[in-house]
Amino acid sequence: MKTNITSECAMKCPFLVVLAVLLPATGQAQLVVDCTGATPGAFSSINAALPSAGAGTAIFVVAGPCNESLQLAGWTDLFIGTYNGSPSVAIKGSINVSDSHGVYFHGLNITSATGDGFNATQSQALIIDSCTSSGNAGNGLDLGNASEVLVIAPASFDGNSSSGINLYGNSYAQLNSWNGQPVDISNNNNAGVWASQASFTTFGLTNITDNLGVGMQLYGGARVQMGTQAGPNTLAGNQQGGVSVQENSEISFFNFGSQTYIQNNGPVGVSASFGGQVTLFGGVEISGHNGPALDFSASSQANVFGANSLHNNGVAGDPRSAAIRLDGNSELFLRNATIAQNIGPAILALVDSSADFAGVSFSSNSGGIVACDSSSYMVSDLVTGPSTAPGVGCRTPHSLGNRSFKKAQPAPPDFSGLKARQAKMMKRATKK
Repeated sequence: MKTNITSECAMKCPFLVVLAVLLPATGQAQLVVDCTGATPGAFSSINAALPSAGAGTAIFVVAGPCNESLQLAGWTDLFIGTYNGSPSVAIKGSINVSDSHGVYFHGLNITSATGDGFNATQSQALIIDSCTSSGNAGNGLDLGNASEVLVIAPASFDGNSSSGINLYGNSYAQLNSWNGQPVDISNNNNAGVWASQASFTTFGLTNITDNLGVGMQLYGGARVQMGTQAGPNTLAGNQQGGVSVQENSEISFFNFGSQTYIQNNGPVGVSASFGGQVTLFGGVEISGHNGPALDFSASSQANVFGANSLHNNGVAGDPRSAAIRLDGNSELFLRNATIAQNIGPAILALVDSSADFAGVSFSSNSGGIVACDSSSYMVSDLVTGPSTAPGVGCRTPHSLGNRSFKKAQPAPPDFSGLKARQAKMMKRATKK
């Protein structure tokens, strides 16, 4: 009764395409589960209903809590969750998905006392809609081995003993808040989001706050896109820093009409090392850190373009305090930002690093505009030579001016197809 899709498209097509193909069709079997035993004729657990399910089946959980863990292997086109508009149901256990495609979860609050709340491996086109996975002994959401999941808000991955979301092995998680509800990733004992050799995307209204580790920890070529189409993103109060980008990983912040706020994250707002790359494409505010707003070392790069604001960062008594710190052959490309009221210079370049900046508003930074050691350089639109502006202590390698740079604002993605699919599923899930 279970079907394992192994077609070339299912394995290689883009996530959104596969997702659209594999959502459960209407007109298939519907099973009812009441974990309290109060509904005559209903199954007493989800596990009891699964042997009666096949491709396209919807399992509606009408009451809980359900004290069970689910092991879903080889499933296709399966719905497990509550009726549309019904209260959410607690799952006191874990949900584990492997080698499956098109499984849709709705209205479940998952808490596991022994491991991850939600775990997926080698599974694609999964949807987690209006669910939470919080207070787990492991991670809230753990994706590995080329798994793909779409999280539809409202959702939360809070208070887990490890990370809120853990991604590895070419997996991909997309968070979407097109309904105006947030996704919350907070108060976890490790990182809010931990990723290695994986990808993560949000389109706004994602709050990554008050985690004991870093808000987002990226290793091994991880790729992250943070846009604000649905509303602002916030990374705040994470004790070990807002974002850490290492080992050829990269993160890009894009402004689709709302701000991204990176605030009060202990030692640093965003750091990159060992070939890390960071892009701020307008609408990013970084403030309130004990160290730099942006910290780059070990051959890392920053592209800071547009109306970004870096203010009130740094700490007195630290000779390396700055709004932007470059070290160890790192590079800064900076256009049109506001850098103000930081302790130390706006830009500090050390050990073969370089800064290329123009059109920037500098004000009230205690160490001036830019400072370099003897091995580092700047190219800027500032007047240099005998009338060099105050607070500028860098050499210029040539008099040819700044590199010209034009970059168009990326077009916001179109989610009309996914919204229609969700609406179709919720229509099916509306209790008659």
